Amino acid sequence: MTHDHDLVLRPTEAQISAALNPPPGRNGGDLVVETLAALGATTVFGLPGQHALGVFDALRRSDLRYIGLRVENNAGFAADAYGRITGEAAPLLLSTGPGALTSLAALQEAAAASAPVLAISSQIPTAGLGGGRHGYLHELPDQSASFRGVVKSVHTVRAQSQIPSAIEAAWKSALTAPHGPVWVEIPQDVLLAETSIPVVTGGDAFPEELPPRPELTAVAADLLSRAARPAIIAGGGVVRADASRKLRQLAERLKAPVVTTPGGKGAFPWTHPLSLQSWIEDRHTTDFLEDADVLLVVGSGLGELSSNYHTFKPRGRVVQIEADLGKLESNHPALGIHADARLALQALLETVTPREDAEAAERVRTVLAKVSDRIAAQELTLEQDVLASVRKALPADSPSFWDMTILAYWAWSAFDAKGPNHMHSAQGAGGLGYAFPAALGAAVADPTRPVLAVSGDGGALYSIAELATAKQYALDVTWLIVDDGGYGILREYMTEAFGQATATELTRPDYVALAESFGVPGVRTTPETLADDLSKALGSPGPSVVVLPAVLRMFAPTHL
Repeated sequence: MTHDHDLVLRPTEAQISAALNPPPGRNGGDLVVETLAALGATTVFGLPGQHALGVFDALRRSDLRYIGLRVENNAGFAADAYGRITGEAAPLLLSTGPGALTSLAALQEAAAASAPVLAISSQIPTAGLGGGRHGYLHELPDQSASFRGVVKSVHTVRAQSQIPSAIEAAWKSALTAPHGPVWVEIPQDVLLAETSIPVVTGGDAFPEELPPRPELTAVAADLLSRAARPAIIAGGGVVRADASRKLRQLAERLKAPVVTTPGGKGAFPWTHPLSLQSWIEDRHTTDFLEDADVLLVVGSGLGELSSNYHTFKPRGRVVQIEADLGKLESNHPALGIHADARLALQALLETVTPREDAEAAERVRTVLAKVSDRIAAQELTLEQDVLASVRKALPADSPSFWDMTILAYWAWSAFDAKGPNHMHSAQGAGGLGYAFPAALGAAVADPTRPVLAVSGDGGALYSIAELATAKQYALDVTWLIVDDGGYGILREYMTEAFGQATATELTRPDYVALAESFGVPGVRTTPETLADDLSKALGSPGPSVVVLPAVLRMFAPTHL
């Protein structure tokens, strides 16, 4: 009896001839780029460095498109966004030591947000590994140790024959749910040495699936079918699994109201009668979710933001679908289903019994009205008008990328993303400098739509060098910088907590003049002209900068 997995495809005569007679002048770097191309990669991000020159020389002999940024961390953010937009593993090419370490914050964001990034770094020559201590430039005692606590998996290469298999294993790891960044490192001499290994022509690019256990979905379907007040929290796992349509079908079948987390923005239609939108950081929403007798949590670990800063205390049964095993029941006891959101939602769709609930939509309207009244009482019309202007100017199918800034915190709760995978922020790890380089990566991934980046002036200074990248590759990104003269949210936090702020005020450049010095058009706008200026910038090809001098305030939290 022959099993499918026992079958081996016989090589053709042409393949045998090519393998026996590989072209001359190839090195270990060629094995890297050939493997990436064989797995389906078309674009790589990164920065060259002395130890990685074997890979960068090999790029010259390949069809891969290279996008070079000016700082490794920004290259990581660009790869992160490329992975989020395409669903593909985005290769990130780095050099040893300082170059590699500079990417750590970006890889932490990719890990927290489950973005598939394939980081490939050089290493010191083989002779120095394992404590050889030859004093090589960029030498670390154990470079990979710096990344093990950040990435999904680490893959070390010590010989050229290991390169294709290591990169293929890393690729599949990055794309197996939950997606995430992975780390491959290859010594300098292995990359530079001439190779007689045949050209890499194939690879298994298909990650493993993560289906739910049927006995668990059967119990979950029974609980949801018999629930009197079911509700759903949709997290980023729904977006990453491309499961938004299945989520909507299930919610409508169960008549279950849905709220999305910041990472799940756009997973459920904003104006749907069952949509609680994304006001998850509001006590009225928290109360509503606590009152559910069965709460379905899909693609969320119910972490700090998604639980209204851990004030959420569910009283009913919780069913949690989560691809990251470590997040399953990590915050609340639940019927935990370790699965990809798409496969689990499909299983529930096939087994739940439809419910009727004529009052569900009215309960949703009541909650949203309470939220609206709470915000309206705080006299925050400037902030609401600015966010409305951004929404008006941004085309419905354009993606947006938001830094850790006050306008982004508003957007987490109050911005209609207009669809799944359209709004992205650095709320996974919470570092500064994400928005603009990430938006550049998204523009590379899909050049047919303009992309918006939103930063404060503090965050903008982290990535200002990438104006050169935007200009060099003519990337269609409009960068909105809200200039309030400092770290606005930290100023607000410190003033409220201590009576005054420290270390939050910044001397900053004239951002319009600075943009123009890079050859990028810039305009200074006002709250009244923002919609028109932003719309004009988004409608013009290539990069542009719009600067809004304004001091925005946050709405009052409900978790304190």
